[in-house]
Amino acid sequence: MNQAEIKRKRTESVLKEVLPEAFAMLDDEDLNTLVVTEVICSRGRYDAKVYLDKSGIEEKKQDEIIKKLAKVNSFLKNYVKEYQGWYRSPNFKFEFDDYMEKIARIDELFKQIEAKNGDN
Repeated sequence: MNQAEIKRKRTESVLKEVLPEAFAMLDDEDLNTLVVTEVICSRGRYDAKVYLDKSGIEEKKQDEIIKKLAKVNSFLKNYVKEYQGWYRSPNFKFEFDDYMEKIARIDELFKQIEAKNGDN
């Protein structure tokens, strides 16, 4: 792992920790309880893709939340800059993470396979 990768990983880790704090500062019930599951920065750390936990949030509500996050993007960038003392903050792109659903689906498939093998 070279120096640039280490810096990128450090930035991702910091953003994963700081963004929920910034969400908590907002006066919107939909936004201040969001959970960040993963942050992936681009090579130059100019852009960051932020994955959010979507458990318990309807698909229609997810679209509304993404639109609200786009509106408060500049607040989030300023919060991160000031909190960390950075010169600039990455541009955020928010998406809901379906990782937990994929894991549940894989577990379900393993249970089905186990049940079929148990019957034989």
